[in-house]
Parts: sequence; structure tokens; C-alpha cells
Amino acid sequence: MDGCTNYTVLSEADRAQGNAESPHNKSDKSLVTGWYRFQGAAGDRMPDKCVLMYRCGTKHPGWLNGTHPTVAEGVVTREVCYTDHSDCYIIKVKNCSSYYVYELQRTRESDSRYCGNAGAGMLH
Repeated sequence: MDGCTNYTVLSEADRAQGNAESPHNKSDKSLVTGWYRFQGAAGDRMPDKCVLMYRCGTKHPGWLNGTHPTVAEGVVTREVCYTDHSDCYIIKVKNCSSYYVYELQRTRESDSRYCGNAGAGMLH
């Protein structure tokens, strides 16, 4: 299945890495495994640097530990890490030329969530 044509959009404003508002109790524990694209108020991609705790509406924000691929690289394997959690998980990432898609699965922890890169420069 091609992630560039068959994906689910994650666009919630509280998923943005610049969001420090309460509550911090959201999680992706019930997320259905599949391809996802960050859009709108959440941002246009997953952050590729560590995100502060208590951002994105959760205690342990998920971020990409590595670089985003080029179109030529196709589907690549990357790690998603969760701030202040010791474990990282392997996901797939694809460059669809004007956006990225991520093959995500539910988080194992009830206080972990995938973040979008919106509001990276915002300080609260």
C-alpha cells in the first residue's frame, strides 16, 4: 500500500510541539497502525529533534530520531523516541515530494503521543 496516496491526517492543534497547554493526558495508545501525514495546526512533519516534556498534549512527546528521507531514498526506517523515556521504536517514513508520511502504530505508554512540528519557536 502506498503511503503517499493512502494516509490518515493528524492535524490537531494540541499535537503541535509548541503546545504547552494542559491537559497533558493525551496518548496514541488507540492509534490504528497505518500511514499518517501531519498537516494544518499540528505542523507539516514530525520534529526531528527532542521535544520538551509536557508538549503536544502529553507527558512524553514522540519525535523522529534521525533525518527525513529524500524522494530518491524511498521508504526508510527511522526511530521515534519519546522524551524522558529510555525506549525508542522503529517506524517507516516516506518523502512524497511535497510532504512526508509516517507508518505509525499505537504507543505502548498511555502518556506518549506523536508530535507535529508546529510552533517550534513558541516559548511558553
